[in-house]
Order: sequence, then C-alpha cells, then structure tokens
Amino acid sequence: MIRLSVNINKIATLRNARGGNLPDVQQITVDCERFGAQGITVHPRPDERHIRYKDVELLRPLITTEFNIEGNPIPKFIDLVLKYKPDQVTLVPDDPGQLTSDHGWNTKKHKTFLTEVISRFKEAGIRTSIFVDPDLEMIEHSIFTGTDRIELYTEGYAAGFKTDPLKTIEPFVEAAAKARETGLEINAGHDLNLENLHFFVQNIPWIKEVSIGHALIADALYYGLQNTIQLYLRVLRIE
Repeated sequence: MIRLSVNINKIATLRNARGGNLPDVQQITVDCERFGAQGITVHPRPDERHIRYKDVELLRPLITTEFNIEGNPIPKFIDLVLKYKPDQVTLVPDDPGQLTSDHGWNTKKHKTFLTEVISRFKEAGIRTSIFVDPDLEMIEHSIFTGTDRIELYTEGYAAGFKTDPLKTIEPFVEAAAKARETGLEINAGHDLNLENLHFFVQNIPWIKEVSIGHALIADALYYGLQNTIQLYLRVLRIE
C-alpha cells in the first residue's frame, strides 16, 4: 500500500495566526498517527511562518511512524536535519519569500551541490528524496546525485486533472517509469486531494509515499481529522 504522510504545516499556520498553542501541533501530530497516518511531514522555512525549528525538536520524540523533513538545504536546515535525524529528508528548491513550493530541482545544474548535501545526509543514515518536475532529463541527472528517491511535483497534474486527466497524467507516468527503470524510488506531492489522488496512484501504483497537507487539513474542516485521514487511506488502496 502507498503510504500517507500528513503534512502538518497548515496546523502550525493556524496556531501562529493567533499566538499561543491552539491548535496544539504536538497533539495533532500524535492524533494523525493514531488515526492511521503512516508518516508525518514538516517543512520549516527560514521565516518560520508555519512550522518552527523548535517544533522539529518537540515533535521528533513523539513520532512513531515515519518522520519526513522537507525544505531548501541551506546551512541552518542541514544542521537541523543532521541534529534530529528524521527517517527521510526531502530537498526542495524554495526561494526565501516563496508562498509555497512551485518547481522542482534542476538536477543537472545543481548536481554537484545536491551530491554533496545528499552525501552528508546518507552518512547520517537518513533516506534522501529530491523534489523534481516530471522531466525525464531531470530524473536522469537525479541518479548521479546519489539520492534514494525523487518526489514528483504534482501541481501540474492537479491543475489539469478536471480538464483532461489522461493527457495530464501522461508525463507523470513516463517520469515515474523512468525513475523506476533507473532504480530510484518515487514519492509524490503537491495539490493532491480526494478528487484526483486515486486516478494518480492507479496509474502509478509503484509510488512509495504521498505527502498531503493543505487539501487534507481543508477536508478535515468538513469531515473531521480522523474521518479525513481514513478517506485518504481508502483512496490509496489499489485494487
């Protein structure tokens, strides 16, 4: 079964908007796992507008499933990951003022940099993943960085799903097939939701993990967190 990692950034955004500790990010993390999530994802940014670096310290001993820290590998981020040693680190080429992730790595241009960073994480026993667009050239160059996985940036799929799902999924299937041929494992994330997720994983059933935050938390406003997580897990079952 494809694993569901719940990105809790939006919970932290809501907490930070009012100050204090409501909602309680630590408690919700524990509850997400109790409700069936097979992983927790956080994406600390330098301005700490949602997940704070302190949150990582507090969450690390609580998480009993799989902990994934994603972000731009600036020195502060690298130090954080090496200190708390998650199960997986996902490298994302965020700009400092970026609202949300909106592109994957140019693995050809940044091959040397990525190779050096990934080597440090792998020496620490941390599985690595690179955020990439469904571009065959970028996937080919990902191999040479030494990464264990790629994470397909799925915003393009989500944007075109309602109009022409078959055409929209095609480059993602090709990219995922290329990655599998080269021995890379595959994650996926960004704008996946209850409407478009099943078609995506049905066409790429060898994906290891999806990371979902914004849509899942939005759905929880209507269905409740426990029910929402169960709905996503049900969608991920490939029959």
